[in-house]
Amino acid sequence: MQVRTRHTPAFGVARLQLAPAETVLADYTALVATSYGVLVEPKLRGGSRGRRRPTTFTAPAEGGWVDLAPAVPGDVYLLELDGLGGWCVARRGVLASAATVVSDAQWAGFRALFGVDVGFLEHTSGTGSLVLSCCGAVDVVTLDSGELITVEPGHLLAYTDHTQARLRATSQALPQSVRTGDGLVLDFAGPGQLVTQTRSPRSFAEWLSTSGDGR
Repeated sequence: MQVRTRHTPAFGVARLQLAPAETVLADYTALVATSYGVLVEPKLRGGSRGRRRPTTFTAPAEGGWVDLAPAVPGDVYLLELDGLGGWCVARRGVLASAATVVSDAQWAGFRALFGVDVGFLEHTSGTGSLVLSCCGAVDVVTLDSGELITVEPGHLLAYTDHTQARLRATSQALPQSVRTGDGLVLDFAGPGQLVTQTRSPRSFAEWLSTSGDGR
């Protein structure tokens, strides 16, 4: 799979160029268009209108393409996995992944963060392309050894899985949720790399829901 982007950084679209019979997993709700003959197979189990739907796209014998766009205004960002190290990514931030990329929301490395619960992150490994959906623009932060940074979960897209991470409450007075990241922050210690977004999708959705009622 080759990925080409356009209309970045404000209204990013990712074109997934597929080889003959190549398969890619993507979010059906992000679908813009495909070349003729691409097989679209949504996994409707647990899906409903307005929710993300994992979908398999398979190119015909002559190959094809799939165009995807994030639900919110912003960029698209490409990670290339080399099979040597993985990335921890925001579960709602994955736009598409090659069939050779493996995702695991119950990765053992998350136990120190979430315990036995499934949190707001998933672990990705393997080889190939991983396309992330961004709200706003992308910032890539490289941490030197011992360098520290604190990130609000709504602005986090991904980080290298060897980066030290600690989850803590912003304030005991606020409600907290490991499933959404509400009321929590992440402390990171280098070496490592982080990918963040300049807007929070959750805050953007809340703003949209109240912008027309006079508040």
